[in-house]
Parts: sequence; structure tokens; C-alpha cells
Amino acid sequence: MKRPLRVVVAKPGLDGHDRGAKIIARAFRDAGFEVIYTGIFQTSEMIVRTVLEEDADILGLSILSGSHMHFAEEICGALREQAAREVLVIMGGILPPRDIPKVKEAGVAEVFGPGTPTARIVEYVREWQGAA
Repeated sequence: MKRPLRVVVAKPGLDGHDRGAKIIARAFRDAGFEVIYTGIFQTSEMIVRTVLEEDADILGLSILSGSHMHFAEEICGALREQAAREVLVIMGGILPPRDIPKVKEAGVAEVFGPGTPTARIVEYVREWQGAA
């Protein structure tokens, strides 16, 4: 029997608004995933270390502070440098539409904005799992 997918949900930077992160963490847990929620005020280094130490399959970043470009580039770059295998990186938050292609170029697979049903996010990850 395969182990459940492991998801790290993280709030990078000084953004203390964690309601969305907690909601998606609960949705992943209820869908049968193993969830590690890092809490708020995480540095890029702390997040990457958690992903590697927990052998996570998915990293969910929740960013509402406007620092999405910085964290997408820094975290995805560090994962590429250090990870032994591919980790799916998804992002939730409020991003200007012009920035979405830029965070995807940095390595974020998909961005989910406010109001996205949690079932759609779980479905996206399950589709990725089937393709992987």
C-alpha cells in the first residue's frame, strides 16, 4: 500500500493572515493526505528544510503580503538546488494577474486565488499525482 501524499502548508514572511492556510490544510487532511502545517512567519530556509526533512510531495504556499515573487523565486530555486526529486509547489493568495506567469516561471505549478473551492485544489493535486 502506498503512503498518502505528504503536504507541507507554509506561510512565508511576515504575513500573519493564516485562515486560508488552515482551511486548505484541513481540506488536504480530510482528503486523506498527510499534512504538516508550519505556522506563520516562516523563512524560505525554514520552509525548504521542512519540505526536505518531511519528505514532502507537495508544498502549498499561502501568501497575502505581496511578496509572492520573492518567495516563489527563493523557495522554488532552493528546492531545485536541494531536492532529490520533484516537489509540486502550489500557491494561494491574492496575486496580480500579470504576476501569475512569473511565479509559474519560477517553479510554482498553479496559483489558487480567493474563493477557489478546496475541492478544486485537492482535485488538482490528485490529477498531478495520477500524471506523476
